[in-house]
Amino acid sequence: MKHLFFLLILSPLLVLGTDPKLPSEIKEVTVYLKGAEITRTALCHLKPGTSEVILTGLSTKIDESSIQISGLRSVSILSVAYDINYIPKMVNTSESVPLQAQIDEIDAKVAHLKNTIAGLEEEAQVIYTNRTIGTRLRALELEKIKEISTYFRERITAIKNAIFKSNLEINQLTETSRSIKKQLAELNHLPEKEQGEIKIKFDAPVATDLNLHISYHVRDAGWVPNYDIKSKGIDAPLELSYKAHVYQKTGKDWNDVDITLSTGNPNLNMNRPELGSKYLNFTRGHSRANRPKVAKKQHYVHNPSVKRISGTVSDESGAPLPGANVMVKGSGRGVQTDFDGHFLLEVGNGEELKVSYLGFHTEEIPIYSSVMNIRLNEDTQTLDEVVVVGFGTSSKKSITGAVGSVSNGQHLAGRVAGISVAKGSRPEPPQLPIYIIDGVPADDFVEGDLDESEIASREVLKGTRATSIYGARAAAGVVVITTKKSSPQDDVANTKFIIKKRYSIASDGDITAIEINAYTLAAQYEYFAAPIINENVFLTTVFKDWEKYNLLPGEASIYFKGAFAGKTTLDPYTTKKEMTVSLGIDPNITVVRKQNRNFKSKSFMGNSRILNRIYDIEIKNNKNTAIDLKLLDRIPISQNKEIKLDDVETYDAEFDKKKGLLSWKIGLSSKETKTKTFSFRVRYPRYRTISL
Repeated sequence: MKHLFFLLILSPLLVLGTDPKLPSEIKEVTVYLKGAEITRTALCHLKPGTSEVILTGLSTKIDESSIQISGLRSVSILSVAYDINYIPKMVNTSESVPLQAQIDEIDAKVAHLKNTIAGLEEEAQVIYTNRTIGTRLRALELEKIKEISTYFRERITAIKNAIFKSNLEINQLTETSRSIKKQLAELNHLPEKEQGEIKIKFDAPVATDLNLHISYHVRDAGWVPNYDIKSKGIDAPLELSYKAHVYQKTGKDWNDVDITLSTGNPNLNMNRPELGSKYLNFTRGHSRANRPKVAKKQHYVHNPSVKRISGTVSDESGAPLPGANVMVKGSGRGVQTDFDGHFLLEVGNGEELKVSYLGFHTEEIPIYSSVMNIRLNEDTQTLDEVVVVGFGTSSKKSITGAVGSVSNGQHLAGRVAGISVAKGSRPEPPQLPIYIIDGVPADDFVEGDLDESEIASREVLKGTRATSIYGARAAAGVVVITTKKSSPQDDVANTKFIIKKRYSIASDGDITAIEINAYTLAAQYEYFAAPIINENVFLTTVFKDWEKYNLLPGEASIYFKGAFAGKTTLDPYTTKKEMTVSLGIDPNITVVRKQNRNFKSKSFMGNSRILNRIYDIEIKNNKNTAIDLKLLDRIPISQNKEIKLDDVETYDAEFDKKKGLLSWKIGLSSKETKTKTFSFRVRYPRYRTISL
């Protein structure tokens, strides 16, 4: 029994007396839109009992809570700990050798103390295991039981105190070692090299060989969607190259590893929200702070390679917003948009844009592309705070000056510095049913936006059944649509692309371009013009069935007839059944929109003012080939019952009355010119002004 006792105490020394460092190598990397999962492999030989191994040379950007270990067979894990070690680069000088000797001596003392702790733990385990042997064999006298209990208590207490003292000494030695290592770094004028370490303590019932797989998440890595769109001509199909720009600054190179790209983001908060009760009470004034804020669904991911952004800021109708503020969030860098709503901004290392304009909701958007066109939504609640009347103001705020009479502040809002304008009387919107698509309200949904083949089920709710679930706005009913959503490449939270070729990616932050796939798409080409907001004519291509390619918002380089035509942004989140891509501007086609001055423009009738408008749009094809062109314009829509539109004449245009949009499909021969015309009349109170 005595020999067995000492064997149990000495057995940890046999295991831990060897170098505990375990070599490992990266085999697989799953790169997320933000972050990555590293999988390492290591061959490990364990002797019976408790032993500890250390994986060294790891990244310093590891999320400790994400560490997972597989391939254990019958072995148990007692503990896993992640730490960052500081190792200076060595130069063999007469001054550095004694310091290194001190470090080696400290390392030996630490190893000795750890062996002592392991022996004490084994002794304690033997005591716990054997303290009931005597009672099982024979009945003991009370005095003998007291004697044994006293021994167990005193010995276990002594063991725990000895372990505590040894751990304190190890901590002191570790701090001393770090101090000496810093001296070495200063002596050699070399920076300390940081590396991560994972310490794993095993409990093996028998000698075992393990093929371990160790996985963990790291930050400062990710991938950004990128596209090449190529066309050889307007009679050729479209070639779409779907690529990933992979980057990493984890501190460790990925050499010849298997790469998997995932559209998931493990950094997002996955906890479901908890909805509590809302209690109403009186407040002082109309406080915006009391309005509920809703966390938005985040579609876009920061692209760290973008250093400069260009784009346009517009309102919901597509009209440019001059003077909008475009800022890099968290910095002092920012610009204002020009007269056409354009901006150009150096973003440095910024991650988000903050775009604001008086009378509109402020948008905060991750910097995901070097081309970002931003559309702001009108803040109707802000507009209600001030009412502008006559030649003064009646409101909660005191605003003076001749700003004119406004009954509909929709277009004035944000265009007069320092003034937020409200509607004098708000029109009652038409009662339309609410559409809920896959659980999300779709405000702009129109029947026909979804093909019947895409719809899995449709349910119509009316009356109290609708309002009890969706509130008073559902008085006209609710249409609940569930779509067919499945893909063999999709799992619950993301899509994965397994890359067949192995890659080496250095930890320098540079971009490594990896092609995900290449597609040949049947495309329709047409020229497009909307001269009310842009006088240029654009060559565009339209393609369908884009959903099956798992596209994400990203920057696209356009090539037409072998030449680089510029960059655009592919954004599937703002696209419906068809995706339209602009291939560039064609200067050989001109479009001129002008108001017909020969038409009587103003007249009065009693207390009403009447405006008659007629517009001519002239299109000329200066090319040597015939073209097809789509032309868009619009007729305003009244939002106030005192503003009436009549005598609308659209001639041969297709007219969407709900949106007020006019469209023409025009064929033009070489050198041919055509003119399109439309007109309307507006009637409103003569002492008011409108934003026509």
